[in-house]
Amino acid sequence: MARSGRALRLSIFVDEGDTWEHKPLYAEIVHRARKAGLAGATVIRGIEGYGGTRSIHTSHLFRLSDHVPLLIVLVDDEERIRAFLPQLDESRITGMAALDEVDVVLGRHRVR
Repeated sequence: MARSGRALRLSIFVDEGDTWEHKPLYAEIVHRARKAGLAGATVIRGIEGYGGTRSIHTSHLFRLSDHVPLLIVLVDDEERIRAFLPQLDESRITGMAALDEVDVVLGRHRVR
């Protein structure tokens, strides 16, 4: 990914309990993004939310729930993000995915 400039952000909304071949869907997406060479992926656990079913998904201290909302965020060059989109079709996401253009102001990679 360029150090700065225009990029595309892919935001994927899923539930924590969503699976793909008996594995957490969010983990499958992150591993596929890494294999595809995308600049990075972050999974953010939500506190509360709702989607198409209009059911509230929430995280409470005394209630175990696998329906907590998760947001997977990927940012990279437009070509790389668009090339990755078929991976989402294959993983049968039941949530929503959204694309938007962003201005990257700092994009340093750590070398390990």
